[in-house]
Amino acid sequence: MPRTIVSGRLSPAALPIGLSVSRLLSVKYAAQRLPVSVLISARVDYVVEKEKKKILACPICYNSLAALISQPHESAEYPASGTHLQCKYCKKSYSANETHLDLTVASGTKQYTEPLPLSIELYRNPLVSFLYERGWRQNFMWGGFPGPEKEFEMASEYLKHVLGGNIIDASCGSGLFSRLFAKSEHFAMVYALDYSENMLRQCYEFLKQEANLIDKKIVVLARADIARLPFLSGSVDAVHAGAALHCWPSPSSAVAEISRVLRPGGVFVATTFIYDGLFRFVPFLKELRQEIMRYSGSHMFLSERELEDLCKSCGLVGFTCVRNGLFIMLSATKPTR
Repeated sequence: MPRTIVSGRLSPAALPIGLSVSRLLSVKYAAQRLPVSVLISARVDYVVEKEKKKILACPICYNSLAALISQPHESAEYPASGTHLQCKYCKKSYSANETHLDLTVASGTKQYTEPLPLSIELYRNPLVSFLYERGWRQNFMWGGFPGPEKEFEMASEYLKHVLGGNIIDASCGSGLFSRLFAKSEHFAMVYALDYSENMLRQCYEFLKQEANLIDKKIVVLARADIARLPFLSGSVDAVHAGAALHCWPSPSSAVAEISRVLRPGGVFVATTFIYDGLFRFVPFLKELRQEIMRYSGSHMFLSERELEDLCKSCGLVGFTCVRNGLFIMLSATKPTR
């Protein structure tokens, strides 16, 4: 299992947004690092060109979504409030507001609610969402995280075999890495997903302010559950999850979903905290982890082998990682047929 230690200084990068339903349902794969052209149409019955590929799917039955546009002319840069997508099979509808699509299973419910783990609810808080890029994320450097720009460079090394395709930035938060991926022009489409409505609003605002992003329309913002990803099976080239794996209530369910949506040869890259080293000598650490998970919903990883086993059990191969203190960046690949 390859292993390296992080070193070197940080170097910059950055990123964007925009949303058109007709565009969401069609993605052009760029074979080279060239400016991405995206088809925009306000007509529901527009015939998608052969070189475009539909990848958004119903999170209930995983069938394709069709556009139901309630307004005759939709903004090419921002989603029209009231725009809908509908599953072709189960007829479930999903709506868009000013900032993002809601592609969760419970989208549109008015009476139903369910309690969520603290690790999820914390990031739905408006104050935490506001502070995330204004000091919160910067504190991760104390745990060995190299910083967003350096982490982006490291992730790009793992992703170099899927350049020109599409990428999901899972649990994107305020869009820190979504913007970096978009600005790099390495990907035809960037799908910024988060369960927190407030994080997506912050992501939207940061994208609007991003002056260095040429084509904001390549970024799609969507509210989604990491355990029910709204994508067709085998339709995604890459999935990135920055400082998120430990926040997922069930990492195995999440990684299994990531494996489902990745195409053969697709790449999964993630960063998280790992508590090994001196932490191995803490008495009853495994028992303590169970209690922490029970009350917070957060997951503590205690070894590289645990993460490798997680990826392998979900059908991913070629596990490799980079370590620095409590920080770990891991990568695994969907096997080719």
